Amino acid sequence: MHLLDERAVRLLVLVNLGLQLFDGLATYAGLHAGFGEGNPLLRHALTVMGPASALLVFKLQACAFLLVLWRVRAHRLAGPALAFCAVVYVVCSVAPWTLALAGHHLDVYAAS
Repeated sequence: MHLLDERAVRLLVLVNLGLQLFDGLATYAGLHAGFGEGNPLLRHALTVMGPASALLVFKLQACAFLLVLWRVRAHRLAGPALAFCAVVYVVCSVAPWTLALAGHHLDVYAAS
């Protein structure tokens, strides 16, 4: 199996950090637009801590995990783990939030 070089792993870390930022902002916007959260753990934290605090804690945890993967970047599974995380966030966050928020904005504009 070909190991990813350090630049590729660095790029995957940066992409994943960007995806975390997108997910946090999109979730915050979606919650304020009236959408619900699909993750049951985050949904519970939202009710206990409020949106800003819960999202901050969850996104900091995710970023800490990415930094752990950066620290072990020489391990043969670090690159594939980062690539897998990126794919999961694109499929489970970017795509759904983009569709939901775009549809919401179209409804808002159509109503005005």
